[in-house]
Amino acid sequence: MALARVYTRALIGIHAPEIRVEVDLARGMPGFTMVGMPATTVKEARDRVKTALMNAGFEYPPATRITVNLAPADIPKTGARYDLAIAVGILAASGQIPDTILEEAEFYGELALTGELRAVNGLIPALLACREKKREAFVPIANQQEAGLVRDQKSWLAADLVSVYEHLHEHQPLRESKPVDWACQAESNEGDLADVVGQEQAKRALLLSAAGKHHLLFVGPPGTGKTMLAQRLSGLLPSLTEKEAMEIAAVKSVSFDYHGTEALTQREVRSPHHTCTAAALVGGGTGNSVRPGEISLANRSLLFLDELPEFSRHVLDCLREPLESGEITISRAGHNVKFPANFQLVCALNPSPCGQFDGSLANCRSTPDQILKYLNKLSGPLLDRIDIQVAVPRETSSLRLDGTQVTGETSEQMKQRVIAARQQQYRRQGCLNSELKASEVVSHCMLTDADHEFLITAIEKLKLSHRAYHRTLRLARSIADLDNQKKVQKPHLAEAMGYRALDQLIDQVRSL
Repeated sequence: MALARVYTRALIGIHAPEIRVEVDLARGMPGFTMVGMPATTVKEARDRVKTALMNAGFEYPPATRITVNLAPADIPKTGARYDLAIAVGILAASGQIPDTILEEAEFYGELALTGELRAVNGLIPALLACREKKREAFVPIANQQEAGLVRDQKSWLAADLVSVYEHLHEHQPLRESKPVDWACQAESNEGDLADVVGQEQAKRALLLSAAGKHHLLFVGPPGTGKTMLAQRLSGLLPSLTEKEAMEIAAVKSVSFDYHGTEALTQREVRSPHHTCTAAALVGGGTGNSVRPGEISLANRSLLFLDELPEFSRHVLDCLREPLESGEITISRAGHNVKFPANFQLVCALNPSPCGQFDGSLANCRSTPDQILKYLNKLSGPLLDRIDIQVAVPRETSSLRLDGTQVTGETSEQMKQRVIAARQQQYRRQGCLNSELKASEVVSHCMLTDADHEFLITAIEKLKLSHRAYHRTLRLARSIADLDNQKKVQKPHLAEAMGYRALDQLIDQVRSL
């Protein structure tokens, strides 16, 4: 009888491959067949679409065999995002709507039994791909926040199937989504570093961490401000670029993990509890339903792991590959899913199980063996990827209210220094210092013979790995950039070597 073709998009990670919904109406025994590797949720569209068409007042083709092909057939299809495209295909194949616009449009939306359209996840990746094809999109009105973020893309907001029908017949046009200014981000509510009294070395470590995007570890007893300091790192980071904002929005769109338009493109500090599983941290799911984990939701943002040794060692070791590559690949039978995981790691831990070790066992309830067992929950390869390890000691002197406290730099002042340092890095090498490859480190961190010998001697004495050697050079490069120095010098190397608080703690315990 008739054949219609409608375009929509699947969702694999944050990629949205094109799906052609081909609908064929033929004479024969009434039936509805769907092919093209559909999951159970997609197969159920047969009943949703039929009921929605009838309740919305449309004619469901009687005595007709309906065949729906979701091509390409080798791409797995999940979810109810294909409902609207299938319904439009049936209406076009049966002659109830014109098919002239279908080649230049894409349709997304889940149908309720009444014909109303419900929101779908992963709309931003789909609209970005739709924009490349220069097509217009029909999306549920519940997705208008996401639709407005994709610039130069015409998106029509539909409340139900009837409104789509009226628009295609040019009876009553749909409302077009209004552009949303993604740069209007909410101010950070994590506080100002100027409010933190004392802990000058920890503040310096935060500045270095932000300047070169170095991963950071705080070591200190409970109540010394480790969590407070970590939360204030976000206030030192430069504003997002449009590309970074769209990456954040794409992941949140896939996971429906946002509240309000401003939250879609805003950095945040992700703080998973230490009882989280590997799938919760790096992402996972069953079959074709793979969801992003905390490291992907922290993409272009901060991942804060408090009480680090309380996490399962297996869970922590899952971070090793994403810390190097900036993405996570989740393998399932028949397909792989990739999510971005370009996050900045900030960790905190106590020096002992009881938290009171300060170099002696006088006030500590743990034995040296218990302390070492506690710290050995952290693998060497993971710690090798953390550039800065800084002690956060108990400072009772900072509590004296004698009016002599000196107010340090505000977060905004430090942010301007970070921006200047990052601009130097982009001009010099096109990336941040922490992103330098091993082959690039030597050329951008040139040392004199004397300074190089100093570094090699320290590496041999401390028995550090080759990764630690390059890590020290990258951190020294960031220190030099903050000092506005073109060359890395011995003071920069010495300061970089000084941020090894965990190694020093382990040496203290072993000497007891």
